[in-house]
Amino acid sequence: MCLDKGYDYDEVRELLREFGFTAHVRSRGEEAQWLKRSAQHKARRWVVERTHSWMNRFRRILIRREKKPEHDMAMLHLSFAIITLRCAEVLSG
Repeated sequence: MCLDKGYDYDEVRELLREFGFTAHVRSRGEEAQWLKRSAQHKARRWVVERTHSWMNRFRRILIRREKKPEHDMAMLHLSFAIITLRCAEVLSG
């Protein structure tokens, strides 16, 4: 299981071991030390965090007023399509 440095605690590692997961947890300060050695690289956000940030720009998804789950899923699909088109530079923001 890949986790960020917010989960770098012995209790979390023990819980992962208990459930049979292999922990891939970046230690606190590990990325900062790596960035100091190679100054040309910037800090990176995880793909999931970045995608959630993009999804938060769609108010209709953020509030979730849809009564039917099908409508909610349709809005999710539409937002992902818009995000994908923007990343491919087909659609301007």
